[in-house]
Amino acid sequence: MKTSVVIYEDNGDFREALVQLINTSEHLTCIGAFNNCNNVAQDIKLLKPQVILMDIDMNGMTGIEAVSVIRRFDTDVKIIILTVFDDNKNVINAICAGASGYLLKKYCFEKLFTSIAEVLDGGAPMSANIARMVIEHIAGGSFSATEKFDLTAREKDILSDLVKGYSYKMIASSLDISFETVKSHIRNIYEKLHVHSQSEAVAKALKNRIV
Repeated sequence: MKTSVVIYEDNGDFREALVQLINTSEHLTCIGAFNNCNNVAQDIKLLKPQVILMDIDMNGMTGIEAVSVIRRFDTDVKIIILTVFDDNKNVINAICAGASGYLLKKYCFEKLFTSIAEVLDGGAPMSANIARMVIEHIAGGSFSATEKFDLTAREKDILSDLVKGYSYKMIASSLDISFETVKSHIRNIYEKLHVHSQSEAVAKALKNRIV
């Protein structure tokens, strides 16, 4: 079965080019393409995509706001931010809101398939610079060092592997458990840590010395 993709991009030509590119893949299919996020909750609940490509700057609801809306009801869908600049504070804010990673538009047609494969494998495509800025941004927050998260031993093992940068498949292999079991544990970890993304989980783990 092909991986379903939904696109939010206000540039019509670029959006159509993405649709055509995705539909050339034997592994992907575009099931929706929109020029704004104003009905994003309704769209995603109806279409139930596995991957979302989200432009960060759109009229009306922004990509950052849309990510926050989606994460209120869906923590599993992979959201890749499409952006022109990789040092934009908006990229950090989008990732902190729960985006799975980002892709520079100038490399979109070159790296789209590998970026989608990476997020589906549990990775978070982003530059080292942005990853460092995200961790510094979250680590500077107001989390309590004495906060109790009640993670199980297995959840701590998995969180430790996330901190090491392991993908879901690598964690499954490392701990000799199934891919689906890893996903289930990570959902529980996110819920207990009150986070929505791998970057947030790693930053919170480091700041609170959980692992």
